[in-house]
Amino acid sequence: MYLTGTMQFNEAGHLEIGGIDVVDLARDYGTPLWVIDELGFRQNCRAFRDAFARQGNSLVLYASKALTSLAIIRMVNEEGLGLDVVSGGELYTALEAGFPPQLIYFHGNNKSIDEITLAIDNSVGRIVVDNFYELSLLSDLCRAKNYTQDILLRITPGVEAHTHEFIQTGQIDSKFGFTLPDGQAMEGIKMALNSPNINLVGLHCHIGSQVFEMDSFRQATALMMDFVVEIHNKLGYQLDEIDMGGGFGIYYSAGDDPTYADDWADAVMSTVAEKARQANINIPRVIVEPGRAIVGPAGVTIYSIGSWKEVTNVRKYLAVDGGMADNIRTALYDAKYSAILGNKANLSPQEVVSIAGKCCESGDMLIWDIELPAAEAGDLLVVFATGAYNYSMSSNYNRLPRPAMVLVNDGRSDVIIKRETYADLISNDIIPQRLKAPR
Repeated sequence: MYLTGTMQFNEAGHLEIGGIDVVDLARDYGTPLWVIDELGFRQNCRAFRDAFARQGNSLVLYASKALTSLAIIRMVNEEGLGLDVVSGGELYTALEAGFPPQLIYFHGNNKSIDEITLAIDNSVGRIVVDNFYELSLLSDLCRAKNYTQDILLRITPGVEAHTHEFIQTGQIDSKFGFTLPDGQAMEGIKMALNSPNINLVGLHCHIGSQVFEMDSFRQATALMMDFVVEIHNKLGYQLDEIDMGGGFGIYYSAGDDPTYADDWADAVMSTVAEKARQANINIPRVIVEPGRAIVGPAGVTIYSIGSWKEVTNVRKYLAVDGGMADNIRTALYDAKYSAILGNKANLSPQEVVSIAGKCCESGDMLIWDIELPAAEAGDLLVVFATGAYNYSMSSNYNRLPRPAMVLVNDGRSDVIIKRETYADLISNDIIPQRLKAPR
């Protein structure tokens, strides 16, 4: 068992979060239900912020693609972090939440003209340029507005992190960034330096997600700093920032072995400082972008168990009232999770079961082969570490309404995302006039 933040078992033998019994949360808000532990979220923000601050000049950005909402962005701002956005929608949410635009870094490999314009018009701090086309487009848009935009150039360094192939991004064969080994990155630097209304501030890279090996971060940071030194020596240009992205791994299930924020800070910051010292250049400000590592452990999903099926000598299936519409990660990445029966948290496991969702897909499985106490219809399955990407990647597949999300803290619960209704599902549907009404 891996409880985080304010998660604990109470005298009734139930799981409670933020001082509230999950049985009460399910009764008051229904299921499926996403629950965010506010104190756990804030503690994680502070852990990364302080770990890097202790090592020197740094800025921690919250990677909002992990979970974006007005309330989440407000808490990020209150904890003194910057913000990483990757779309016009995430940027709009941040602006509506009142987040300081100068602390927003705007990523994306195919930003539209409208998205770039929204960023320029609101004076975002940095646009992270991903390719030659975007660099030219951004320069043209800035020149037309007589505006100068600070940018980072995204670099693909050629580091293959040990993670699922779909979430590796640092290897050469990636849709992201200017590749370093073939000279494309240097050409991008030269183009940026010669582009009107563009101010090249630094470099960005991201080697992948759910990374546990700190050596991967050290290797990537060393390669990026070698490039910073090369730019200084060949072009006489000093870069002020180096953004090493995110990807810090968390615990989902047995076998995961996450380290601490201080380990990541030491791996990156010490490498940057040593490389700068060796080359006798200024130490750039270091930026990192944890998202999953901040919100992932702070979130759980509460489901109600419904039907079950036993395949003789094979396995027993327990079905819950959610599934791949609210958590696609198992089907997409073969992600693993740990879970308990929240209303029977004090009971010992009695059987091995597999947790199925209710979507009309054989692949709609949440957890394969987990030990649980004997379960009945109406029991509450609590799946841990679902704060990151579950809501962000959710859908209305099978016309299932998205669950509600509540924020809990010190015995108080507040809805931060409303549960969708059937009416919401058809709110954007339009019947053309030429289609006759049913008789």
